[in-house]
Amino acid sequence: MQQGDRSLATAVRLAAFYGAVFAVVGVQVPFWPVWLEARGLSAGEIGLVIAASFWPRVVTSLMIPHHADRLGERRRPMAFLAAMTLIGVALFALADRFWMFMGLSLVTGATFAAILPLGEALALQEAHAHRISYGRVRLWGSITFIVAAIAVGGALQQSGPEIVLLLLLVALGMTVATCLALPERPRPPRAGPPPGLGRLLRQPGLVSFVLAAGLIQASHVVYYGFATLHWRAAGHGEAVIGLLWAEGVVAEIVLFAWAGAVLRRLPPLRLLGLAGGLSVLRWAATALSTDLAVLIPAQALHAASFGAVHLATVHHLRDHTPLELQASAQGFYAAIGGALLSGLLTPFGGWLYGRAGGEAFWAMAAIALLGTIAALRLMRRPAM
Repeated sequence: MQQGDRSLATAVRLAAFYGAVFAVVGVQVPFWPVWLEARGLSAGEIGLVIAASFWPRVVTSLMIPHHADRLGERRRPMAFLAAMTLIGVALFALADRFWMFMGLSLVTGATFAAILPLGEALALQEAHAHRISYGRVRLWGSITFIVAAIAVGGALQQSGPEIVLLLLLVALGMTVATCLALPERPRPPRAGPPPGLGRLLRQPGLVSFVLAAGLIQASHVVYYGFATLHWRAAGHGEAVIGLLWAEGVVAEIVLFAWAGAVLRRLPPLRLLGLAGGLSVLRWAATALSTDLAVLIPAQALHAASFGAVHLATVHHLRDHTPLELQASAQGFYAAIGGALLSGLLTPFGGWLYGRAGGEAFWAMAAIALLGTIAALRLMRRPAM
């Protein structure tokens, strides 16, 4: 097979993986709260159930990728984790007590969350080796998120909330298949024992960077958990809500398509600071109004609050981490910057939304501001 053909085949397999994973996210993030509400859970209980999916990730999102780094394997652990998630989500159909929802959320959150750090490390390595644009592979995940959000929004109007669980299982089945199809690059020979986590944590500025990016990403917790319910209460139908979610991801896709040009002009740390400032603007606008004239431009800022933060994070970690700790670095961000901060803030978001409704987005603006200030402080450090 010619080099060009191998690169194309690799790009297709990576794109299929991202497509399947983000089809899961496109079903779950906007509409899982709707399914939980239909099963009788209150806003506070929904917040706890969603938060429960974050808590075990503090350990599993770090330890599983680190174990994979030590083994030199990515594909088989990813496929196993996807299969375990599929089984766990299927068991939600039998849940009829709050503790059952909590337990299943703990398990499926742990297994699903470890897939993406492994996939990111694999994709970044393969993209570099084959001279593939990471952003143009990753954007297929965003495209399937849009398709899923629109499809589920329409299906809800036709079939009701129960369709959410069925579509989630279909997307997870696709994830298992695409994980099995991923390339696996042989591990290079290593002299001596594999490096431990201590070496990762000693990378200059790593912990501070992860906290800065993690605060900006964690400012999405009210959006992910309650935007759909908030917009429904304001009178918007499911189809409109699906389009609002999709619109944010369209902006993200545009950013990913031009990721190379963006990163040539804005180094990752500077991009993170700019994205943080635009995140503050997004949540302030969302708090101010549910009018579409405000929500439509606010949703376009998803390109900054999620897309630019993600690009800045994965590239900064790749550039400032030894090759043999790449999956561990992505897992450390997922564990601390994602799971820990989001797991702590999601119950707070549920409590706040239950009492203040859309005013809860002001708190998210404040959290994004903290992350932005931290990023700006890092820019002053010569080592960064």
